[in-house]
Order: sequence, then structure tokens, then C-alpha cells
Amino acid sequence: MALIDILFGRKPKTAQVARDRLQIIIAQERVKEQAPDYLPTLQKELLEVLSKYVNVSLDDIRISQEKQNGLDVLELNITLPDQKKEG
Repeated sequence: MALIDILFGRKPKTAQVARDRLQIIIAQERVKEQAPDYLPTLQKELLEVLSKYVNVSLDDIRISQEKQNGLDVLELNITLPDQKKEG
């Protein structure tokens, strides 16, 4: 999903959302056995900090680690709740 789509509220197609979620799940499964042991603690601490500002659950935070071009990449995806404008 492009940044413009997020900013202007265009809804992604269901198939695209399902594909993106499946890619996240597959990536997490690939690196699960290689994941550093600090990831669960990192996820818990992120939840504690985010909970001060927005209502999120542990299921809303996805952390994955993978290697790309010889570099370790830590990817963090947080699903934030929809905010309705008042007025």
C-alpha cells in the first residue's frame, strides 16, 4: 500500500491485503528458527510504549528479521487503529 493511499484513505483491495499478510507470515516462518532471542522481549516492550499513546494489542505488532544482500534487516509492522475525525 502506498503512502498516498494511507494518507487519503483509499482502501486496499482484499486480495492485496491477503497477499501482504501471507508474505509476512511466510517471512516470519522462514526466520523463526534463526530469529534472535531478543525479539519477543522487543515486541513486549514496544507494546508497552505504544499502549501509552494508542490502543494496540500484541497481535497488532509484527517483527521479523531476515538477511538481504548480506545485511540483517529488522522489519517492524504495527497496525494502528482507525481514528475517526470529530466535527
